[in-house]
Amino acid sequence: MAQFEVSPLDSFHRQLGAKMVPFGGWEMPVSYQAGTLDEHMACRNDAVVFDVSHLGTVRVEGADALERLQWAFTNDLHKVAPGRAQYTHLLDEVDASVLDDIIVWWVRDDVFDVMPNASNTDRVRSAIGGTETTRDRAVLAVQGPRAKERLAGVFAAAAEVGRFRVEELDWHGARCVVAGTGYTGEAGVEIAVPVEAAGDLWSAVVSCGVMPAGLGARDTLRLEAGLPLHGHELGRGITSLQAGLGWVVAWGKDEFRGREVLAAERERGVARLLRGIATEGRRPPRSDCAVLHHGAHIGTVTSGNFSPVLEHGIALAFLPPDVADGDAVTVDVRGSALPGRIVPLPFVAKK
Repeated sequence: MAQFEVSPLDSFHRQLGAKMVPFGGWEMPVSYQAGTLDEHMACRNDAVVFDVSHLGTVRVEGADALERLQWAFTNDLHKVAPGRAQYTHLLDEVDASVLDDIIVWWVRDDVFDVMPNASNTDRVRSAIGGTETTRDRAVLAVQGPRAKERLAGVFAAAAEVGRFRVEELDWHGARCVVAGTGYTGEAGVEIAVPVEAAGDLWSAVVSCGVMPAGLGARDTLRLEAGLPLHGHELGRGITSLQAGLGWVVAWGKDEFRGREVLAAERERGVARLLRGIATEGRRPPRSDCAVLHHGAHIGTVTSGNFSPVLEHGIALAFLPPDVADGDAVTVDVRGSALPGRIVPLPFVAKK
């Protein structure tokens, strides 16, 4: 039987009746008793808390830390400063595939917390060095339009951290790193809290009216926001340019991993682009469904689901670059034709 990592908050999830599932080598809550739909809408209308402790953390520090990250990642940390966060990519040096998409928390002058996706921590650490601290902390993502209002009742300083800002803060003697980041398209913060204080902080956040939410809602929220998921919209054979994330690439830098190969793709033009599809009715398109245009196969759905906010199906797919917004397409769902149209991203505007 496969052995999975468990969050420091595992017992709290089980006490709340969470449905636990394997994800990226961890066993994590996919939903609680309220269910994914209610958790999703609570994030859009009020506030939820996710346990995202399965995300990796690699601390990189020292006089050469900035230089190492500048060479490894596509974005330019010189555009920001200590106390800020930045989204970036780690590319394969051979074909410029996105090996991981990453948030870098610039904690202080020569100290960075690099946050890879769950299963990619070892790969990222091998590229940048540093010390993995994943098991030393839990990470709580408090998200939603009322997230900061509710959080202020139990951790006022964290509630004041601005979008893409990073601060080291004390909570009842526990030294936390708090960033104004998330993966929902809503306002909020992510709090890295030492393991020994994680349960108390989780309980305090839940006690102030924040609904626990699982990975199911996190996925439907990120899909509505048009955000990529590694292994679906990013990964082997997929470049930053194909994913529509060219803004993550700092061409002004003299070098970074995969730059030459990616520059060649930019010069010749991409063969496909990530696009949004809105489908008719409540039946959701799913990953691996074929996308057809005038009866011809033009691509495959990478992520698809029912949108609780829009009340119809939505999907992401890599399609030829000449496909235009408004074009009619059909998604083949187990042999049934699901009508849809190409729409701009995000499906639901970020707040």
